[in-house]
Amino acid sequence: MIIINYLLVCLVFGTTFLAIKIGVDASGPPFFLAGLRFFSAGLILFLWMIWRKKAKFALLLRKEMLFTGIGLTFGTFSTLYWAEQYVASGIAAVLSATGPIMILILQIVVLRQRSTIRSTFGCIIGFAGVFLLLLPKLTVSVSLLWAVGCIAILIGELSYCAGALYSKGVIQSLPDASPIALNAVQMMYGGVLLLVLSLFTEQVHLKSLMSASVIGSLLYLIVIGSMVGHSLFYWLVAKTNPVFPATWLYISPLIALGFGALFYQETITWITAIGVVTIIVGTVLANLDSLLPLILRSKTSSVTLRKPV
Repeated sequence: MIIINYLLVCLVFGTTFLAIKIGVDASGPPFFLAGLRFFSAGLILFLWMIWRKKAKFALLLRKEMLFTGIGLTFGTFSTLYWAEQYVASGIAAVLSATGPIMILILQIVVLRQRSTIRSTFGCIIGFAGVFLLLLPKLTVSVSLLWAVGCIAILIGELSYCAGALYSKGVIQSLPDASPIALNAVQMMYGGVLLLVLSLFTEQVHLKSLMSASVIGSLLYLIVIGSMVGHSLFYWLVAKTNPVFPATWLYISPLIALGFGALFYQETITWITAIGVVTIIVGTVLANLDSLLPLILRSKTSSVTLRKPV
């Protein structure tokens, strides 16, 4: 079951980028779709946790949930949804995989943590991969909105990483709260902020929301992407260790590129392919120092380890 669920997590997270692309390409307002997705998924999950008596309504009143929602959901997905109007879903997935590298940079620059030569080298390789990924478009046909979209995704990842680092402290300060309940509440807050942003920046027409592409995209992202995907992820964390489930970051971009090419006619050049491999190699190297001790610990211990966004 562990391997099957792990493959499902990789498949789900790898296909969400294409689902977002289908929705926004069908004239769905990006901020509205993102807000509706996360508020709905968060509300359903939170009510489910309340019903199981694993969460309390008082969790909604904690300001930490608002700040976490700003970083993990609002900042991350406002940029991603907007950018996918102009950027291919596969490229968006690969750029999103730079998250672990950005976490390392934030830890070095903001938290003043020391970095090894291997981690620093991994960061350099990773961002060299980003350059290779962007190179074909910049040399063949410069598109300002495409370039801005790519930068927006990277800014969104920076927001996600800041939110992830902040959420670690929140989880530690609320040891009795379920991680699934915490994730549900932050999705609700992020979803509300996205809907507010949509209210001031977008014109939402009922006709544009009634197409099969928009409805299918939204339902898939709410149920499969936000509810099933995250639940499977936390199940894997509980059954294995914090490292194994997180390796979806190295596999899902390849799935996203493949699905985009097969089902949405997104093009992949050889330079793009080299860029993808370079980013993944850089990401692995940048995080190898923190991954190895956990991997070795999981091999030498017979105790089930538990674990973050």
